[in-house]
Amino acid sequence: MCFGYLKCSQRIYSNYERGEVDIPTAILIKLADFHQTSTDYLLNRTNIRHAYPMD
Repeated sequence: MCFGYLKCSQRIYSNYERGEVDIPTAILIKLADFHQTSTDYLLNRTNIRHAYPMD
């Protein structure tokens, strides 16, 4: 499960999913890496699912 990768409890992860707690930036970056997408996509700021190329 993703919460294991993030090293947080299932309860905290559920709080993130439901929007009850703001996701810390470091966790957001890990989620984007885990799903191989961008933080912008996770935050619904773009409809481009693929991660941006690294320089």
